[in-house]
Amino acid sequence: MHSVTQPKDLGDYLKSRRAQLDPQTLGFHTGRRRTPGLRREEVAHLACISATWYTWLEQGRGGTPSAEVLERICQALRLSEREREHVFHLGLGRAPGVHYNPTGTISARLQKVLDHMPFSPALIRNATWDVLAWNKAATVVLSDYPSLPFQQRNILRRMFLNPHVRAMQNDWQGLTRFLVAAFRADAVRAGAVAEIRPLVEELSAASAEFAALWQENDIEGMEEGTKILLHARAGQLSLEYSSFSVEGQPDLTMVVYNPSSEEDARKIRSLL
Repeated sequence: MHSVTQPKDLGDYLKSRRAQLDPQTLGFHTGRRRTPGLRREEVAHLACISATWYTWLEQGRGGTPSAEVLERICQALRLSEREREHVFHLGLGRAPGVHYNPTGTISARLQKVLDHMPFSPALIRNATWDVLAWNKAATVVLSDYPSLPFQQRNILRRMFLNPHVRAMQNDWQGLTRFLVAAFRADAVRAGAVAEIRPLVEELSAASAEFAALWQENDIEGMEEGTKILLHARAGQLSLEYSSFSVEGQPDLTMVVYNPSSEEDARKIRSLL
């Protein structure tokens, strides 16, 4: 059970965010102001709430606000996702509902993290399981991602619709059952239920196996495990994988595959 922080802490934080906003850019007259930022009544106007009640909230005597009201205040104050989460923890003692913000590219620093694992295939995927970034080892062990059009970099499309990728899997049926359950869990966690619907409909129409697995409504986590590949050049490869969420970008997951043995490592080095 989370304990809700004292309302005064929430009020102080809202007041500090209010002071950082430029009234003119939000359509308010600047005129003579004793303090920088927006007035309380201006925040209340933007959030469509009572100015008196908002004043009480900042003063620590407004009671516990509803999630809907907090959401409107966050929007009025133009808060970032991290600031919004902080406000909900202060006001309600919990995180807010997830807003899906798809990421199209990754930062150069994040790419550098991948590149500094030369013998461990690693990639970053979004909530719809499109592969957005990879390192050199991933291109020789998993798939030649640079040569693929973006649509074909989707993990589930490749697993269910590409015979070559299917043939590489040691236990395709067991793996796909696990992947579909993990995919569903990822989408819900990232707030991307609506965004995955076109992909689910496409795969359900193209693959009876996917359609049957999706109807089972299973949920799995994909934190860590072992993947066995039947590689065309290296033969059987055993890889231990670990998954990591990217801080501040809940739709992104980094997956790192480490060779299970020195022999597996030697095979990967030979491919490179």
